[in-house]
Amino acid sequence: MKKQLKTLLVGGLGLLCFSCYYDQEVEEEIPDIPVDVPISFRDDIQPLFMLEGRDCTTCHNGTVANPDLTEGNSYDAIIGTLVPGDAENSAFFNALPGNNHPVGAGFSLTVEEIALIKGWIDRGAENN
Repeated sequence: MKKQLKTLLVGGLGLLCFSCYYDQEVEEEIPDIPVDVPISFRDDIQPLFMLEGRDCTTCHNGTVANPDLTEGNSYDAIIGTLVPGDAENSAFFNALPGNNHPVGAGFSLTVEEIALIKGWIDRGAENN
């Protein structure tokens, strides 16, 4: 009985400690980007993958994890995970850090950054 209790206690503590590594999901409602605000993949979306202290390409670099989000490869790598015109049904959008990322990235995108990606996908996910 003591051995089972110790196992349960150690397992519970392990789960508690491990849960600290998961992304904190954005609790705020994701705002719509006004239609008169242009969104460019090259200028607005790609830079979000390589932010100082929140660099997605640390893992998503073509060798560690998919998709490869490095500059020059990211659009081709993510387009198959998108439903252009429908961010809510796009696997890539639903796996962003802060929006249900499957593994703890150690950071989250801001609600504004998530809104920008959502707007880009909802507008057709053009490679512009």
